[in-house]
Amino acid sequence: MDAVTTGPTLEGIRVLDLTQYLAGPACTRMLAEMGAEVIKVEAAPFGDPSRAFTPRRNRRAGFFVQQHRGKQSICLDLRSDEGIAIVRALADEVDVVVENFSPGVMDRKGWGYAELSSTNPRLVMASVSGFGQTGPLRDKPAFDFVAQAYGGIMHMTGDPDGPPTFVGIGLADTGAGVHAFGAIGMALFHRERTGKGCHIDASMVDSLVHMHETSVYAPSITDDLDEPYVPMRAGRHYQPSTPGAGYRSPDGWIVVFCTQGQIDGLWRAMGRPELGDDERFRTNDARLAHRDELTAMIEGWMAGFGTDDDVIAALEAERVPCSKVLSPAEFVDQPHLIERGMIREVVDPVAGPVTIPGFPLAFDDQRPAADGPAPTLGQHNESVLRDLLGYDDDRIAALESAGVLASKPR
Repeated sequence: MDAVTTGPTLEGIRVLDLTQYLAGPACTRMLAEMGAEVIKVEAAPFGDPSRAFTPRRNRRAGFFVQQHRGKQSICLDLRSDEGIAIVRALADEVDVVVENFSPGVMDRKGWGYAELSSTNPRLVMASVSGFGQTGPLRDKPAFDFVAQAYGGIMHMTGDPDGPPTFVGIGLADTGAGVHAFGAIGMALFHRERTGKGCHIDASMVDSLVHMHETSVYAPSITDDLDEPYVPMRAGRHYQPSTPGAGYRSPDGWIVVFCTQGQIDGLWRAMGRPELGDDERFRTNDARLAHRDELTAMIEGWMAGFGTDDDVIAALEAERVPCSKVLSPAEFVDQPHLIERGMIREVVDPVAGPVTIPGFPLAFDDQRPAADGPAPTLGQHNESVLRDLLGYDDDRIAALESAGVLASKPR
């Protein structure tokens, strides 16, 4: 059967983007990459705060280019009655609203889900926040590092005798955005079945708690043992299993991780198959008890090679899970990531060429990508108001004169 040619997955879906910084924009950026029409509402006079982030070129922030390419921009005075009314009217013309205001702000402005769905019952709304829309901490301010602290990520990161450490990326922000993106897809599918929209509550903290693979359940099922499991950061080592660490190598660091099914491959790669019968290393529990000895042995073996590539070749010959520890500056040149579209270059009309991460999911009939440029501030004021709300030139001009609409060439 001939393949059916289809358009972008979310073609025809219109999104009202009431987000800023990272968590919400990460969600709407992915929706745009999947083909949705995303209308970004920015607060006059300066717009999304990330427009001022550094580094910049020609006063254009690379962060803004990465997170907002392919979107439209309408810039409104959101403190004015007219600006508030325009957002309310736009919500009737879209399929999805995404917002990351503090809980309660949407209701106070008349944009809460109950209000919006009363006139647009098919509306899907996603609210992305630090601690969620309910619970004792719903009103607590949060940025990514606050969520990392509360969600246990910092506790599990760093050396055991040192301070808890931040993960060096926006893990909570982006994680919440990706969770919201997935939930929106499920909600749109549900709407196709029932005709009804819904309100999604996506929390940065919840997304991090969900990521714990061992440290939540393990204490509860070992509390009757003489040495119950105590979740604790283990520096470069993985607490539950070994070998599972970054090991000093000829050029830097190499990560090796073996479960019981791969450990014999490591012994063969090291030229020490007899270690499989050594009581110190025969089981994972035994290896954990002798982790320092094993670490020294692995690093001593690696030191006998000329380069990290030589070490990797020996490990991969025995199918041992491993990788060099790459910096972002190094992985942007990796052929594997380039071939998979995970490293891309976009040419922004203001900033010029910008290297960005690609879309993290692959589909057999398309490679999602928002190739359109990031908008200048208020670039689509006129087209959005004219096409969606039927405003004429005189009305738009009056809003501009009154300062309800704003725009800038960057």
